[in-house]
Amino acid sequence: MRARDKAIWANGRELDQEHSAPGTDRRKSTALDHSLVDLILKKLGCPNLEIILWDGTRLSKQHPGSHFTYHDELYIRNRGTLFQLIRNPELHFGDLYSSGHIQLKGDLIRFFEIIYGSMNHASESRGPVKKFWSTLRSPKPRRNTLRNAQTHIHHHYDISNDFYRLWLDNRHMQYTCAYYAQPDFTLEQAQEAKLEHVCRKLQLQPGETVVEAGCGWGGLARYMAKHYGVKVKAYNISREQVAYARQAAKEQGLDHLVEYVEDDYRNITGEYDVFVSIGMLEHIGAENMSVLGSTINRVLKQDGRGLIHSIGRNRPKLMNAWIEKRIFPGAYPPSISEMMEIFEPQDFSILDIENLRLHYAQTLRHWLGRFDEHQALIENMFDREFFRAWRLYLAGSVAAFTAGDLQLFQALFSRPTLNTMPLTRDHLYRTEK
Repeated sequence: MRARDKAIWANGRELDQEHSAPGTDRRKSTALDHSLVDLILKKLGCPNLEIILWDGTRLSKQHPGSHFTYHDELYIRNRGTLFQLIRNPELHFGDLYSSGHIQLKGDLIRFFEIIYGSMNHASESRGPVKKFWSTLRSPKPRRNTLRNAQTHIHHHYDISNDFYRLWLDNRHMQYTCAYYAQPDFTLEQAQEAKLEHVCRKLQLQPGETVVEAGCGWGGLARYMAKHYGVKVKAYNISREQVAYARQAAKEQGLDHLVEYVEDDYRNITGEYDVFVSIGMLEHIGAENMSVLGSTINRVLKQDGRGLIHSIGRNRPKLMNAWIEKRIFPGAYPPSISEMMEIFEPQDFSILDIENLRLHYAQTLRHWLGRFDEHQALIENMFDREFFRAWRLYLAGSVAAFTAGDLQLFQALFSRPTLNTMPLTRDHLYRTEK
């Protein structure tokens, strides 16, 4: 691991000084401490969760008839940690957990599922509790200007190809939702099925031209070129990913069909039969939906079609504050209504929208399993705090998808006069390639 890769993570971390020493408080907890815990539990909808303070005091606020199991215990090591948590739980929980100030007994995915389930069924807070917590809303994500977008992508994607290679699929290095056409698919099979699913939806034909916005490590572009005989121009602002993609295309003898461009989607030039973007929309921000739409309109031929694959929401909602700050700067999963700012102003026709929410939950479980297998190596690459932070992000994401807090949309669209697309979905599910 290069020192520069570690620095990218460290520079983005900048933990508060209070988080630097996870010692256990030797003082007895007070009535005020207990009241603060009670406030947290009320806000969370009184989940089946027991909070254990530094002096061994156990506090809970159960629903009638509920019971605790071994994995529903959260340990807070000191009073400073509790104060940080009450100041802004959504923002500070991640840092406190990563640094070891908060410890969980049991399964992390299960913990988040308990929290999501409790909050989704809780009635709205009233009176002073509601007034207090209304001041702790998540800040708006950082804007993805041309300059900021490069910094944000650098923070997340350029921390090392070696790191991602440990836990992504080993065929195509796909860091987006896989497609489990069969429930027993391996990660490699499901990711290849996703690539095939996208190609079938787009009805690619040999000799066509495709432009891809945000290509990751370039697996989709190579797959389209190899299996469908199209010519692809793929844009990406991650230097590490572009370098990997170019080398892979050369090694596979596909560099005459695939060109990887290190540039922003706003700078796409040329004219194409097909536009595709897998997992980029979450990074552009709600303010740039119409900008993306204008870009697509400018480069798509009159009989063109396209597909956008993105994490999303059922309704507009800000990204988790800690994930936006530590993991995905500038991230914002849009709702369908916000995505329509891409299509409606340009008079694009929506042909199909599919939600692959549970496919993403399964993808994340596979990633998390491989991530855990390489704990010692990842901690050596970075440090233990990095491992705990990313494990928190992956496990929390599993729960967000299973609880329905996050969605995964694939939107197929075209110019309004395109009349050659299949009349049914039969072509998506045939067994042969």
